[in-house]
Amino acid sequence: MNRLIVLLRGINVSGRNKLPMKELRALLTSSDFQNVQTYIQSGNIILDSCHSVKNTETQVTQSIKQAYGYEVPSFAYSIQDWENILEKCPYQEGERKIHMTFLDQVPKINQIKVSQVETDQFTIIGHTVYLHCLSYGKTKLDNHFFENKLKVIATTRNFRTVNKLYALAK
Repeated sequence: MNRLIVLLRGINVSGRNKLPMKELRALLTSSDFQNVQTYIQSGNIILDSCHSVKNTETQVTQSIKQAYGYEVPSFAYSIQDWENILEKCPYQEGERKIHMTFLDQVPKINQIKVSQVETDQFTIIGHTVYLHCLSYGKTKLDNHFFENKLKVIATTRNFRTVNKLYALAK
């Protein structure tokens, strides 16, 4: 069994793709996963899987599509992958200002020109974009920005959530 952290993109946002966490835990448990936990309402999951990371992503996405009729991209990470993501964070100052955007693949480019972003910064390392911004709710550096510029699928979590998921998974 592999202990994995799984992120879902685009559930319970603005009334779209509603998916109660209790139902999600039951669905994933019935889909051959064990010790399924969720954290807050935005699609953060810790589970044990006998499948590879990629197969777990596929199975989670397919289970949700079969049960609810919509496709939700999922991103799965081993504990070691998660530790590496945390260790590579180039921003140490201002925990509330740090966010991580997880990409479904390593982008073919890692330099993006951005205009009219005064204080916000980002660094792309592998399949993760590390953000340092005054307010994620006001930054132009959101999921849609990186999806459009990098031609990937993305989901973002704040630094506290990333650390909490790591603590729960260990």
